[in-house]
Amino acid sequence: MKKTNAMRILDKNKITYITNEYEYDESDLSAVTMAKKTNVDINKLFKTLVLFGDKTGYLVACIPGEMELDLKKMAKVSQNKKVEMVHMKDLLKITGYMRGGCSPLGMKKKFPTYIGNSCLNFETIVISGGKRGIQIEIDPNKLIQVLNIHVDNISIYL
Repeated sequence: MKKTNAMRILDKNKITYITNEYEYDESDLSAVTMAKKTNVDINKLFKTLVLFGDKTGYLVACIPGEMELDLKKMAKVSQNKKVEMVHMKDLLKITGYMRGGCSPLGMKKKFPTYIGNSCLNFETIVISGGKRGIQIEIDPNKLIQVLNIHVDNISIYL
């Protein structure tokens, strides 16, 4: 497996992680499908979302795969009046990642990053490895540490 930017950052910081490769279908890149294909608990599979805040600019949210981002909570914790999801067509230009392979690690620029507090319920969580078909399993505390992530209640059940 070729190293991704996300893996290089973890290696540079001497953080232990496990990678997992899986077959993906471009027509269904949902977290629920990925969790089923990889046999990962959907609650410990965290998807990466990119947003734009009216005061802070771009920001990143990581939430459990079965949950939905609460935009009002996200705006409040990020000190914005309003946040909105970036358009999928702009994701690559902003982050350097494609939909389905967007990792909170290794984006073109370092954006303020937030993660759902349920991540602390697990010894490890699973995030995108920075490329479609690659996942990284990591201690959430190590991820929080390396990215200086803000931990808060930012999601709701679908």
